[in-house]
Amino acid sequence: MSNRLQYEKSPYLRQHAENPVDWYPWGKEAFEKAKREDKPVFLSIGYATCHWCHVMAHESFEDPEIAAILNEHFVPVKVDREERPDVDSVYMRACIAVNGSGGWPLTAILTPEQEPFFIGTYFPKESRGGLMGLRLLLTNIAESWRTRRQELTQTAEAMRDWLRREVQPAESGEENLPQKAAEQLMAVYDEEYGGFGRAPKFPTPHNLIFLMEYARAAEDGKPRAAVEQTLRQMLRGGIYDHFGGGFCRYSTDREWLKPHFEKTLYDNALMALCLTQAWQDGHMARWRDAAEKTLDYCLRELKAPDGGFYSGQDADSEGQEGAYYLFTPAEVADVLGAEAGRHFCECYDITAEGNFEGKSIPNLLLNNRWNFVPEGYEEYREKLREYRAARMPLFTDTKILAGWNGLLLVALARAAHAFKDRRYLLEAQELANFLLQNMRRDGKLMARLCDGELRFNASLSDHAFVALGLLELYAADFDPRHILDALGLANELPARFADPKGGYFDTPSDGEKLLLRPKETQDGALPCGNSAAARLFERLFRLTAEESWRALSEKQLAFVKSAAGETPAGCCAGLSALLFTGKGAREIALVLPTEEIPEQARAVVDAWQPDLSVLLKTPSRAALLAEAAPFTAAMEAKDGRPSAYVCENGTCSLPVCF
Repeated sequence: MSNRLQYEKSPYLRQHAENPVDWYPWGKEAFEKAKREDKPVFLSIGYATCHWCHVMAHESFEDPEIAAILNEHFVPVKVDREERPDVDSVYMRACIAVNGSGGWPLTAILTPEQEPFFIGTYFPKESRGGLMGLRLLLTNIAESWRTRRQELTQTAEAMRDWLRREVQPAESGEENLPQKAAEQLMAVYDEEYGGFGRAPKFPTPHNLIFLMEYARAAEDGKPRAAVEQTLRQMLRGGIYDHFGGGFCRYSTDREWLKPHFEKTLYDNALMALCLTQAWQDGHMARWRDAAEKTLDYCLRELKAPDGGFYSGQDADSEGQEGAYYLFTPAEVADVLGAEAGRHFCECYDITAEGNFEGKSIPNLLLNNRWNFVPEGYEEYREKLREYRAARMPLFTDTKILAGWNGLLLVALARAAHAFKDRRYLLEAQELANFLLQNMRRDGKLMARLCDGELRFNASLSDHAFVALGLLELYAADFDPRHILDALGLANELPARFADPKGGYFDTPSDGEKLLLRPKETQDGALPCGNSAAARLFERLFRLTAEESWRALSEKQLAFVKSAAGETPAGCCAGLSALLFTGKGAREIALVLPTEEIPEQARAVVDAWQPDLSVLLKTPSRAALLAEAAPFTAAMEAKDGRPSAYVCENGTCSLPVCF
């Protein structure tokens, strides 16, 4: 028997459509039923590629006894956190407040008014190892709802009031917040293995990008060295897929060997961007190679047939975590032959005893000559990639999310510009067209496309990420339409997301009213929407020189600084924008008399520095560029020769002719 989730498009919700639990999707029907039948709501939030979500599903939600308790005493509601980050944000905030940490699956029990009175993460079916079992938890709460209702509602009301309270961040007392953020990161830097903290370790590529940019601005080599060591160790470890490219979500150990095996689009988009920027900053071949392999993984494994990119791939295969990625020496020998297989296994630490549940995660951590992987191994890796793809299936979450695709657009466009690779440029242009044509309804950006269904209001970060992707694409092909399209998206922020008290809410003013209106001010696995807005406004002001964007940029940077409080390391993506304001930020407008870019001007067009913006005016681009950046309208090619106007701090120099 199927439940109501059979009518949903989300792959995660559909994974639970055959559960004996009478699941409802998030919506009025579920909460009206809870009010009508006087039952609490059992809320379970997860996502399709989550290992522990699968574990809890198999242990409990597929169990008839647990389902019977849930169906009799609760109204069970399932939420895909990736398509409803607003709902997830509300209850994750509560979980962290109560437990000191959070994660998925997220388990909450609510009143029919959506107020939580119990919240946690994973629960086994039966109590063990200090963890309360779900059976005992549900039984106790059902009894308490019947006999001690007032206590539960008082707890729910107190939690509601706590969630809605306004907290003013403590003033940092620091003028140079980027410096303090860098110092905080470096204080927990692992000099031996790279990364920050001990275990688990997350890539957090936006922090690495910030450290690279800070190192350049401050002329401080230590943060740059920390980034290089971190990238080097990740590329040696098991978190990096040595056969297929791309990165898993995080490492469960300090050494980057044993990953949590799911792969997400956003992680790989940000890692590709980080590696590309590392190459731009130092031209080390290893960074370019890894960036290209990561992008190629996305293009090969995650690209949808009709355009756009899927959300990610599962950690589990055939019920076993990481099985898709694990090898034995015998398997390698079968594919490559005995002699080649033996040498390959020595190189990639594939042993009889294994390093993960009796099998091996390929890695180069023990290979001190990892820069000198023998010639011909590219062919071997490709053979093993094809072998494992045929060996067992790997589930792919086929949701197309606007914001995550926006991040990939940034990465593809940056790679096209950096590597002069037309393949990435064409992919970026195709993706931009897809987002603008297929992810909008009545002119408004939407959050999710899945199985032909376009649904859910786009968030603050969705708008900012797509707009930033369009601006990055402008730097690759200099089509002024990208700036105009980015301006259209950016104008939605003050119109629909602004908080009169400063900053921006995550959800639009015309969106669903939840227990509270989420407003993230600290970065997590992704840059938060307020950080992305700060970067977007700063870039738009530099490109357009319009006073309105200067005002919005300054106001948002002031908000980011206030929100940083005593932990500016949690706002690195927003603080990056501070590095490019005021003295040092430059714009170059290159005006050409013809469409042809002469060799002397190529260095300007190809230039990359974090604090440099380049605009290109040719006869065919002039009208649209003047619409996007009005200050360029009066700029002419002096004496009919290619001319460069250098602008800094709001003032442009006289043209320099080539």
